[in-house]
Amino acid sequence: MPRSTRDADVSHDLREAIHRTGYYPEVVADGVFSAAGGEEVVSYFVHHETTFEHEEVRRHLTALLLTPTRLVIAHTDEHPGDDMLPEPYTSTTTEAVTLTSIRTVVVTRMVANPTKGVAPPAEAVLTIGWGGVGRVDLEPAGCSDPSCEADHGYTGTIAGDDYTLRVSAAAEGADAVGALLAFSDALSSRTRG
Repeated sequence: MPRSTRDADVSHDLREAIHRTGYYPEVVADGVFSAAGGEEVVSYFVHHETTFEHEEVRRHLTALLLTPTRLVIAHTDEHPGDDMLPEPYTSTTTEAVTLTSIRTVVVTRMVANPTKGVAPPAEAVLTIGWGGVGRVDLEPAGCSDPSCEADHGYTGTIAGDDYTLRVSAAAEGADAVGALLAFSDALSSRTRG
């Protein structure tokens, strides 16, 4: 769950949240705090999920943390032994993005039964763009003449899509949805230009 305070360092709370997941807490915390580079943590979100790969069940943990100058995204996955590492192992990948580089913070809230008024969102999606990854969606172009056989080339869109995280009350609980929204608010308030 997140904590966000403009003036307080919530590193201790983040460490406790990582330990509560029970998912290799020392390994995860080492990677997360190494990526933080000694900066205070002003907000965070920890997302522990189970993934299914073929006939295996694996766990995955994502930690988002906000420092006064950067957004840090850390992913830790577990792997079975392989040719390079015969024993089971984890891999932690971190990315640190300066807050001044962030171009977009997109938050989508899904509310069930909107005719009943405001209710806690059943789902939330956070998409963050900083220009590191782009997506091009192309499709054949056409015209309105159904008998036309001319080549009209292609049409499409280019979209930035650096990072997206979806949280659902049905899967992770209503508190997790609220926590992601609180982190999103903290990120948005620090990236407004």
